[in-house]
Amino acid sequence: MCVPRNPQREKIHERCKNICPPKDTFDRTLLHTHDKSRTDLEQVPKIFMKPDFALDDSLTFNSVLPWSHFNTAGGKGNRDAASSKLLQEKLSHYLDIVEVNIAHQISLRSEAFFHAMTSQHELQDYLKKTSQAVKMLRDKIAQIDKVMCEGSLHILRLALTRNNCVKVYNKLKLMATVHQTQPTVQVLLSTSEFVGALDLIATTQEVLQQELQGIHSFRHLGSQLCELEKLIDKMMVAEFSTYSHSDLNRPLEDDCQILEEERLVSLVFGLLKQRKLNFLEVYSEEMIITAKNIIKQCVINKVSQIEELDTDAVMKLADQMRMLNFPQWFDLLKDIFSKFIVFLQRVKATLNVIHSVVLSVLDKNQRTRELEISQQKNAAKDNSLDTEVAYLIHEGMFISDAFSESELTPIAVDTASQRNASPNSEPCSSDSVSEPECTTDSSSSKEQISSSTPGGVDIMVNEDMKLTDLELGKLANNTQELLCSASDICHDRAVKFLTSRAKDGFLEKLNSTEFITLSRLMETFILDTEQICGRKSMSLLGALQSQASKFVNRFHEERKTKLSLLLDNERWKQADVPAEFQDLVDSLSDGKIALPEKKAGATEERKPAEVLIVEGQQFAVVGTVLLLIRIILEYCQCVDNIPSVTTDMLTRLSDLLKYFNSRSCQLVLGAGALQVVGLKTITTKNLALSSRCLQLIVHYIPVIRAHFEARLQPKQYSMLRHFDHITKDYHDHIAEISAKLVAIMDNLFDKLLSKYEVKAPVPSACFRNICKQMAKMHEAIIDLLPEEQIQMLFLRINASYKLHLKKQLSHLNVINDGGPQNGLVTADVAFYTGNIQALKGLKDLDLNMAEIWEQKR
Repeated sequence: MCVPRNPQREKIHERCKNICPPKDTFDRTLLHTHDKSRTDLEQVPKIFMKPDFALDDSLTFNSVLPWSHFNTAGGKGNRDAASSKLLQEKLSHYLDIVEVNIAHQISLRSEAFFHAMTSQHELQDYLKKTSQAVKMLRDKIAQIDKVMCEGSLHILRLALTRNNCVKVYNKLKLMATVHQTQPTVQVLLSTSEFVGALDLIATTQEVLQQELQGIHSFRHLGSQLCELEKLIDKMMVAEFSTYSHSDLNRPLEDDCQILEEERLVSLVFGLLKQRKLNFLEVYSEEMIITAKNIIKQCVINKVSQIEELDTDAVMKLADQMRMLNFPQWFDLLKDIFSKFIVFLQRVKATLNVIHSVVLSVLDKNQRTRELEISQQKNAAKDNSLDTEVAYLIHEGMFISDAFSESELTPIAVDTASQRNASPNSEPCSSDSVSEPECTTDSSSSKEQISSSTPGGVDIMVNEDMKLTDLELGKLANNTQELLCSASDICHDRAVKFLTSRAKDGFLEKLNSTEFITLSRLMETFILDTEQICGRKSMSLLGALQSQASKFVNRFHEERKTKLSLLLDNERWKQADVPAEFQDLVDSLSDGKIALPEKKAGATEERKPAEVLIVEGQQFAVVGTVLLLIRIILEYCQCVDNIPSVTTDMLTRLSDLLKYFNSRSCQLVLGAGALQVVGLKTITTKNLALSSRCLQLIVHYIPVIRAHFEARLQPKQYSMLRHFDHITKDYHDHIAEISAKLVAIMDNLFDKLLSKYEVKAPVPSACFRNICKQMAKMHEAIIDLLPEEQIQMLFLRINASYKLHLKKQLSHLNVINDGGPQNGLVTADVAFYTGNIQALKGLKDLDLNMAEIWEQKR
């Protein structure tokens, strides 16, 4: 593009060139001028060259204009005026030097300066033409805007205006809904809808903090709702306490296990929502009070039914209860236990509902967490997608937002309406803006998870529970522990009831039948409560074991005393065996260790037997042993009736059997019966009878052992060694009796054979006497001991006899030489052998009499 020439500017440029020296002259004088300028500038003080030079600084000012030049005091006025004038000329000189140097510098760069001026004029021409082109372009754009864009933009403005009107309308509608929050909460509280009221308050608080933040008319509503929420907390705790009292103190005859289940679910949800986790403590305290009242009411009812009790004379209820006899007191205890069972069933039903609610909330938390994780993954995927950006802006807003917000607005409005609607709010009418209808459920905006309680009540879990999984899990465990605590409370109250009745020794005076009945009742109650609660309570079981221990001690002492009296009065003579004892033994043979029931009229017709028949064997016994067998069976039956005393009973029975063994040994072998019952002597019959009685007990020890072994725990099997020790002691005792019988004959042989002389007549008087004593021995024991034992006994006696005879023959120097003396001895021995083998059961007894002779050397 060609730029036109300007004649006026050329003239100015030529005049400036004439003024300035030529370039070559300038170059020659440049060095000289530069040195002169430097010399002139050095005359100017350095303070004027500082970059921070400023006269408003006091030090700088005083340095440039000293006050000494302006002092007019005294007679020095003319001199000061001259100084001031001199200072002014000096400063003017400095100014001239600076101006000359500036002018010189400008002259050095005049060519570049005027070249820049020329370029500036050219740029002005370019800008003028550009301005004209822009103006023409704007005119064209304005025409295009008027023809093609103005209508479309007007439509967009109308869309934005409509969108804003919708927002204002929805905001006003939301404010109207929030304005109704407090009246709605009051209506909900009047119907005990605590959860709905809390949901409404929470939703309203959320709306106030987000969508209605800064609204002046609602500035106090948030604090009012907080106070109302605190009031609801107190109301829920009081309501739960009232519910617990009503539920636990209603008549136990009522078949309904859960009282107003829906009300309970609502209360528990409200308490969980507000993190009031101590409501189980309220229920626990109410359980304790109820358990006390159950016992008290049962005692009052029972005492009032008994006319024999003088309630006016005995004022205290506990004293009136102690006046009951065992059947009356037992019925009272049974009634208490039955009511406790109903009480625990109700507690379990209520706690199951609470447990179901807690688990529902826990399940909701887990699902919500999974949903959040899924949403986070989806959001991460969405963020990776490219999004379009709208650049056209109108009134501070993206034009494209007008369309996106108009599409999203109905959804957002609907969500806000649902979140803030109350049960008494009216449905929103549709207007020119097509919107979904508003919901009236205060909790509809929250995600809900549905489940049901054991009673069939549906549970809707809202999303806004604030409890952690750890807290919910702990609360669920506490619910189960509370059920076990309820069982412990019942057991503790029952123990106190038993202790109160046992103060006068009442329980220790019970007979076996009564105590077994009481024990079975208590064990049944313990098992029933264990089935209900899933855990065994130990307090009542401990009390039962304590009473059982006392009962076992008394039981054992009574029977030991009885056995002692029987032994002290036993004359050790064979007793007849009544039919009931034979039946008792027969039942043992059938494997039934129990006392047989008495059959009316049948026993009297049967005569007593001479011996006791046990599995085909005949046992001649004394009366004490028959009663001992019955006592042993009483021990075994007591173990069956009271399994908890098995180990104690085993120890006591072992002690009883040991006592019988030691005492019978003292009385028979030790001849204690001579002084105790006045026997003249202890006969062989007494000894044989004692041995047979011991054998009968030994016969039943394995049966008794097996009975106890079946009822012991494997870790308690070591206690069975007591029976092994007892069996050994009994066998030793039996062996001692046999040795005593042999010793009696041994003494007799020693006495008779020491006087034996080998001479006529044959048989000699000594052998006749020996045979007579042997026959008496056989006659005394033949009906008492079995044939095998008699044979063994006579073999041992015969061995003693042969030993003494051999000794006497050796003393007499009689040998087996076929001489006359040998013949006489052989005849006596033959007489002895014939008489012995002629005795009953000894026919085939090998006496081996050849051993009486000394062996030939």
